[in-house]
Amino acid sequence: MSSTKIKCLIVDDEPIGREIIEGFVEKIPGFELLASCEDAFEALEILQREPVDLLFSDIQMPKVNGLELVRSLPNPPAIIFITAYDNFAVDSYELNITDYLLKPVSYERFLKAVNKAVVQIKSKQEIKLNAATENPFIFLKAEGKLNKILLSEILYIESIKDYIKIHTLRNTLLVYSSMKAIEAKLPVDKFYRIHQSYIVSLDHIKSLMGNVVELNTGLSLPVAKSQKSALYRILNIGEGI
Repeated sequence: MSSTKIKCLIVDDEPIGREIIEGFVEKIPGFELLASCEDAFEALEILQREPVDLLFSDIQMPKVNGLELVRSLPNPPAIIFITAYDNFAVDSYELNITDYLLKPVSYERFLKAVNKAVVQIKSKQEIKLNAATENPFIFLKAEGKLNKILLSEILYIESIKDYIKIHTLRNTLLVYSSMKAIEAKLPVDKFYRIHQSYIVSLDHIKSLMGNVVELNTGLSLPVAKSQKSALYRILNIGEGI
């Protein structure tokens, strides 16, 4: 199982609501708060850009409500709704959410919901890891055909607008896809998104210096400041080394 923290996102149009949940999340070891958003549009932008494990969302919000936000997600994370209204419960559970909390929320009730979410998230990760073990390859469409790519041969993946480049030991493939979509196909203990534009194979990292990783091929790639600490944790090294 990967040692990566569970990545969380909060969306609530009320500042006090966000502050309370932010404080709760900060108390939980192994959790990382990616962002705290005031509307669904801001949250959706992050969800499309970053892998999110757990979404804490209000429901009654201007323009786009929490239910509409979740329905718009092709591959939603674990969802915990936190709202002042109980009349959305039936519609919410039809979306396979983890829990439905009524404001004001106590930390004990919040923690109970989070524990349920953690079980779901870990189970999902385990299934993904087992699938990767059984099938050490993926098929991706490029140049009009499905190409079999061995995971062990992938060096890194690069985002270029609406396309991604798969750089392997053998060749480079240009695939019409998003980084989020390709990231969902990769085992979490073998690959890590070091930057908005790069996913790297952990097995092919030769060295790290500052905000740069060097691959076994000699190529250097940038590491985003927001991803650096997590990368060092995954590799079981200290940032001061």
